[in-house]
Amino acid sequence: MTEVLALAVYGYAGLFITSFLASTVLPLGSEALLLLLINKGYEPIFVIMIASVGNYCGACTTYYIGLVGRKDIIEKHMVSSQQHLINAEKWFTKYGAYSLLFTWVPVIGDAITAMGGIMRLDFKTFSVFVLLGKLLRYISVTCMALELLS
Repeated sequence: MTEVLALAVYGYAGLFITSFLASTVLPLGSEALLLLLINKGYEPIFVIMIASVGNYCGACTTYYIGLVGRKDIIEKHMVSSQQHLINAEKWFTKYGAYSLLFTWVPVIGDAITAMGGIMRLDFKTFSVFVLLGKLLRYISVTCMALELLS
């Protein structure tokens, strides 16, 4: 928790960086910092937008790694087991681009993102579904935080 407090000093920039990294190879979450900033009175709409864009940019990095065929990086740093990658492939094959709405889900989310790149999904389609999923997630978290604060 002290790391989150330290990042809060950087405000919106800290939120962007944390959200970006949370959607790449690091096992990191951005929700705690988002909640802290909301609690400190930061503007909720900016918090939502910055966290969403940062998380989307991180997902684009993971997509690119999958696109250029770096399964070794994905298997070593992004998924906790080969089985998660297999499950993501099944999920992606069954639901297609709609599965990208759930790239925020812990454990399998990064694998789904990478699978978009591995399966050479059109980047525009990837972007629409990933950004929408991340935006809806941060709106939900922010609304819950605001409800608890009121």
